[in-house]
Amino acid sequence: MSALNLYHDPDCIFCKIIAKKIPSRVVYEDEEIFAFHDINPWAPVHFLLIPKMHLSSMAQVGTEHGALLGRMMALVPKLALEQGCNPYPEGGYRLVSNTGREGGQEVQHLHFHVMGGPRPWLRG
Repeated sequence: MSALNLYHDPDCIFCKIIAKKIPSRVVYEDEEIFAFHDINPWAPVHFLLIPKMHLSSMAQVGTEHGALLGRMMALVPKLALEQGCNPYPEGGYRLVSNTGREGGQEVQHLHFHVMGGPRPWLRG
């Protein structure tokens, strides 16, 4: 059994996207990280960055996940530019992770929204 299967939730929509059971417009993929375009974008650039390992939210992140989250955060600037965000400081992007019901989390799989491009945006 692969490491991905050990940390996969068969009922999670994002785990299904990672497993290619649901189609997506892929932005980036490696052994641990997956990024894809949001199906309802709020900004000209809007993609999601998720760990392949199923973590329900930031509330479940521990010190053992530090290297993974560090790699994810280091990818954000590179992917944001590749997807069309303008360079810092005039350009930029917004990075958002909702946690729990009161925090506005809709999918119970840790994810970061990366949104950017010229304003005004649809939302956010």
